[in-house]
Amino acid sequence: MKRLVMMVLMLALMSGSAWAADTKIGYLDMQRALNTSETGKAAKAQLQEKLKKYQEQINIKQEELQKLKDSLEKQGLTLTEAARAAKEKDYQQKLKDFQRFTKDAEEDLQARDSEFTKKILEVLEKIVQEYGKKNGYSVIFDARSAGMLYADTSVDLTDEILKALNAAQAKK
Repeated sequence: MKRLVMMVLMLALMSGSAWAADTKIGYLDMQRALNTSETGKAAKAQLQEKLKKYQEQINIKQEELQKLKDSLEKQGLTLTEAARAAKEKDYQQKLKDFQRFTKDAEEDLQARDSEFTKKILEVLEKIVQEYGKKNGYSVIFDARSAGMLYADTSVDLTDEILKALNAAQAKK
C-alpha cells in the first residue's frame, strides 16, 4: 500500500502538472527522532534501570540454581532415592520458576518499550502534522517505512522536528 502511494505521488510529480510545481516534500527519520529526542533518551534510561534490576534478580536466582544443582550432584550418591527425588523435583521446580521469571521480565520490558514508543509517536505525529501545515508541506514521509532508497538531505526535516518535539516535551 505504501509503495502504491509512493508510486502515485512520484507519477504525479513527474507529470509536470501545476500541482507538482507547488508540491513541497520532506522526510523524517522517525527512528532517529525516537532515539535522540529527550523523551526517547529518558525512556531508554528508565528501561535500562528496569533491565538492571531484573538482571540483578536473574543473577541471584541463577546462583541459587547453581548451588542447588551442585549440592544435588555432590550428595546425589549419598542420598536415599526418596531424598534425591525430592531434591531433583525441587531443582526442576526452581528451574521452571526461573524460566518463567525471565520470560515475564522480557515481556514486561517489551511492553514498557512499546508503551513509551507509542506515547512518543503520538506526540511526534501531531508535531509533524503541525510542522507540515505551518511550513507549507504537501507531504512528509517517514524515511524508513516509505521505502525511500534516496532522498536529498536538504528535505530531511528530522533535526527541525526533533527541536519541536523537545520543545513541546519541555513544556510539560
